[in-house]
Amino acid sequence: MRKIRVLVVEDSLFFRRMLVEGLNSDPNIEVIAQAKDPYEARDAIVKYNPDVMTLDVELPRMNGIEFLKKLMPQHPLPVLVISALDNKVFDALEAGAVDFINKPDGSSGNRLETFLKNEMPAKVKIASTAKVGKYKQVEIGNIGGKISDASKQCVIAIGASTGGTEAIYDVVRKFHRDIPGVVICQHMPPGFTKMYAERLNNQCEVSVKEAKTGDKVLQGQVLIAPGDKHMRIVKLAGEYQVECRGTDKVNGHCPSVDVLFDSVAKNVGKDALGVILTGMGGDGAKGLLRMRKAGAKTIGQDEASCVVYGMPKVAYDLGAVQYQLPLVSVPGKIYSLLSK
Repeated sequence: MRKIRVLVVEDSLFFRRMLVEGLNSDPNIEVIAQAKDPYEARDAIVKYNPDVMTLDVELPRMNGIEFLKKLMPQHPLPVLVISALDNKVFDALEAGAVDFINKPDGSSGNRLETFLKNEMPAKVKIASTAKVGKYKQVEIGNIGGKISDASKQCVIAIGASTGGTEAIYDVVRKFHRDIPGVVICQHMPPGFTKMYAERLNNQCEVSVKEAKTGDKVLQGQVLIAPGDKHMRIVKLAGEYQVECRGTDKVNGHCPSVDVLFDSVAKNVGKDALGVILTGMGGDGAKGLLRMRKAGAKTIGQDEASCVVYGMPKVAYDLGAVQYQLPLVSVPGKIYSLLSK
């Protein structure tokens, strides 16, 4: 297998050199070009045709988000955004970046080394497998239908990873206030989950918040698992609530989709609906299978509409997916199942 060819775009010479050294230390990655601004990056893309581009958001002459908006329609390629804790990362993902990584602040040498030698190479490898460009399909019109009385106590559990921030938005923005309680696990670092929940809350009809222990699962509300804790569903005094605790990684992730889905299978059973969306790896696949065996309805995103057809594929191959659909059809299917 040939090495993954990477273009590094970073205006700080010091940090750029560290990125190049860290990525080149991986035997499967080769930095083939560097750029300090989008104009140099454009010329390097034309000349070298890299497999992956790493991109800082704050750049001279043109910021990274504007560059993405101009680049992706003309020359789509997998872009990994490197960002401090900032809402702009979600603008970058909306503009076509496939993933992001949290830039270390430099206060810890161990944190910086982990970032350069482990996190960055792993993210680049995932990005190299991603499909780029928006998945184009005619959207279904008004989503809806009367939620049956039997479905009002349903819990909808959604899990996603790479490409999931935009996929989740495409689903949740179609929900109306009559939707039963929704719990979501998206692989994301701490801090970003709160900003992501606030962003969804401002853009969607339903209420969206980062979950905390004791939050009730309510109609018309979406709870997002915090970026540094596992989220579980529990039933207390006849009501569903969430517990957010535990920081040990499961399947390499915290929060883990499997942890959430397992708790839904155990405590909600047949009154649940599980959805697994785009993402690398297999987190959530076994949990979705347990949900289906417990009587829940299950949906998996299809390969054509996934940025990375990893988690949904593993779930489908295990027999966990009852309905495999393009992303654009997922909200309508959810409402269809809840109206029966």
